[in-house]
Amino acid sequence: MFGIALRVVGSIQIVLGLAYLLAPNVLLLKMGHSLPAVDLLYPFGMLSSRFLAYGIGLWIISVDPGKHILWIRLMAFIQLIDLAVGAFYTVTDVVPLSLSAFPMFNALWIGLLFAFWRPALSSGTRATQA
Repeated sequence: MFGIALRVVGSIQIVLGLAYLLAPNVLLLKMGHSLPAVDLLYPFGMLSSRFLAYGIGLWIISVDPGKHILWIRLMAFIQLIDLAVGAFYTVTDVVPLSLSAFPMFNALWIGLLFAFWRPALSSGTRATQA
C-alpha cells in the first residue's frame, strides 16, 4: 500500500518537474500566479531537475519502501519546508490563500504521511525505522 502512495507522490513530482521545465509560464498562470521575469525561467528549469529526480526516485523505491526510509523522511522534510514557505508568504500577504491553500494542503498530507507512516521492512533488511 505504501508503494502506491510513493508512486502517486512521485507522479506529482514528475508532472511538476515537466511543467516547470517545458512550460513554466503556463503552469504559473494556471495556478493563478503572475508571470515571472524572464530571467527566473532559468532557476525554474533547475528546480525542475529536482522534481524530476525525486519523482523518479520515489517510483524506484516504491518497489521496496522499507529499505529507503531516509528518502521517504527527506520527502517529509521537503514538504515541511513547502508548508512553512506557503504559510509565511500567505501570512505576509504576498500570496493570497486562494493560491496557497491547495499546495499547502498537499504539503501537509504528504509530509505527515511520509513522516509517520512506517512501511514494512523487507525480509533481510536490518535497517531500523526512523
